[in-house]
This record gives sequence, structure tokens and C-alpha cells, in this order.
Amino acid sequence: MPSAVDTVRQEWEEGHRRVEACADDRVRYERLLAQVEAVLEELRRRVGQTYTLAQLAEAYAGADRWSRHAIAERAPSPGWPGTVAVAEAAAFHQYQRGASDFQP
Repeated sequence: MPSAVDTVRQEWEEGHRRVEACADDRVRYERLLAQVEAVLEELRRRVGQTYTLAQLAEAYAGADRWSRHAIAERAPSPGWPGTVAVAEAAAFHQYQRGASDFQP
């Protein structure tokens, strides 16, 4: 049975795939990347530079409270509320690589 960390890592991977699947639509892709960057900026502030995957998964559990606000402030675009979850997951997918116990 997969652990909670494994489960969220799968969600993060799916978010990353969904962002990359939009690469052929330049405008949509750039908007999503801006949203991902807004969430990444907030992750850097909230989680810091030293963390484990479990700590990152814990932050993800509460991210819906602050990621929407971060995107609204830094990267709003038409229809942005509908892509918050994808941008959030993709940002966590990227940020997990800095975890002290990260393994691909």
C-alpha cells in the first residue's frame, strides 16, 4: 500500500504532466507557468530551503488555503481559478527535488 507521501507525489506528477500537456498552447502554457511560479515563491517562503518529502507533503495538505491567494496576487489570468489545483501540484512536483530525502 502506498504511503501518504507516495500518493501526493503521484498527484504532483500528474499536475506536472497536465502543465506540460499545454505546451503547444503558448498563451495557456505561459499562464500556467506563471501560476506555478507564484506557488513556488510562496513555498520558498513557507517551507524554506531545508525540508523532507514528508514536510512538503504536510505543506501540500494545507496549500489550498494559501495557493489560491498567491496566484490571485501574482499571476491572475482569465479563468485562473480553474487551474489552481494543477499549478499547485506542478509547483510541488518541482519543489520536491530540493527535499533532503528526494529520490526520483
